[in-house]
Amino acid sequence: MKNILRNLTAKFAKIFTQSSQRWIAYSLLLIAYSGMLNSCNEKKTEEPQEEEKSTTEVALTESQYKTVGIETGSVEDRNLNKVIKANGYTTVPPQNSAEVSTLIGGTVKDIFVLEGTYVNKGKVLATIQNLEVIGMQEDYQSAVANVEYLQLEYNRQKTLSDENVNPRKTFQEVKAKLAAERARAQAAKNKLDALHVNTKGTTSVVPIVSPINGFVGKINIAKGAFANTGVSLFEVVDNSQMHLDLNVYEKDLGSISIGQVIDFVLTNQSNKSIKGKIFGINKSFSNESKTVAVHAKIDPADAKGLIPGMYVSANINITNATVPALPKDAVVKNADKYFVFIEEEGNAEEKHEHKEGEKEEAHEKEIHFKAIEVMPGTTDLGFTEVKFVNDIPVNAKIVTKGAFYLLSAMKGGGEHTH
Repeated sequence: MKNILRNLTAKFAKIFTQSSQRWIAYSLLLIAYSGMLNSCNEKKTEEPQEEEKSTTEVALTESQYKTVGIETGSVEDRNLNKVIKANGYTTVPPQNSAEVSTLIGGTVKDIFVLEGTYVNKGKVLATIQNLEVIGMQEDYQSAVANVEYLQLEYNRQKTLSDENVNPRKTFQEVKAKLAAERARAQAAKNKLDALHVNTKGTTSVVPIVSPINGFVGKINIAKGAFANTGVSLFEVVDNSQMHLDLNVYEKDLGSISIGQVIDFVLTNQSNKSIKGKIFGINKSFSNESKTVAVHAKIDPADAKGLIPGMYVSANINITNATVPALPKDAVVKNADKYFVFIEEEGNAEEKHEHKEGEKEEAHEKEIHFKAIEVMPGTTDLGFTEVKFVNDIPVNAKIVTKGAFYLLSAMKGGGEHTH
């Protein structure tokens, strides 16, 4: 029995020893595998940093460099004209625009003009008919007749009063009646003059006349219709004094002054540039957009063909200054930032690893470029003012031609393949 127990104990010990060895082996394998996973994860976390770094750099081979036609240069001091951009519209002064109405209602009898017709001040545009006008003329003529009679009576009573023949009271009564009739006659005349109706004769026709020189705009009446008082019947506009109303933002007001020259183009017309000059600046904000109306004159010769309400885009010429500048094609936009590309010096030929026994091949030299952020200013005469966010080398080679191609390559990862 003891022998049997001894044999069983030896077998279990052997099995346990083998199992322990296997368990230790499995544990070592698990530890090694975990280390490999951690290493892979570390590499993965490092890769985005390299990718992020590459988004500001791009490389071209010498053949690509020549094919694209890359050209480099340096920052130049340029005499550029600084401008403020503003939008607005054409308009005329209030005294050059008229809404024609009537002081007395009536039926439209005749219309003598068409829309677009040029008329002089005092030109009869239409006539209306109202029988009350006849009564006004009769009142005037009656008052004039009474004035003539009372004037004679006044002279007679004055003579008698001076000789103490008649009581002075009688003379005073005649004098008062004469003054009252003169006032009535003048009032009747003023009414007829305001209606442009002759004081002589009798007529029921009232002319509607133009108060200014200009072109007839809208016609809001028709023959036979009733024309009410206070309602616009015609619109007349004098375009000879055309000017601009430009909307300038609060931040630019400090740079605006009377006498500055502007260049503007019609937004919906040809790109022909027209000049003007600022003659007035409002002292209050126009609307919620925090803009101030700036008024600019247009030369009458250039104002031909313009009508009120045309939208314009204008450049207000502020000053002529010497600023650091680059050709405008050197500055490119990526998202909401602006960049230029600098050619990096001292790049050795790209090294390639070869397997043992693999034949060594010649590879083209790579030329590296780096995107540098800038803040662009005014653009004039094909050059753009630039301010670098960070300092750059004094003799840096800046890409002046082909920057857009480099930006496209950079967005694509800047990869170079062989």
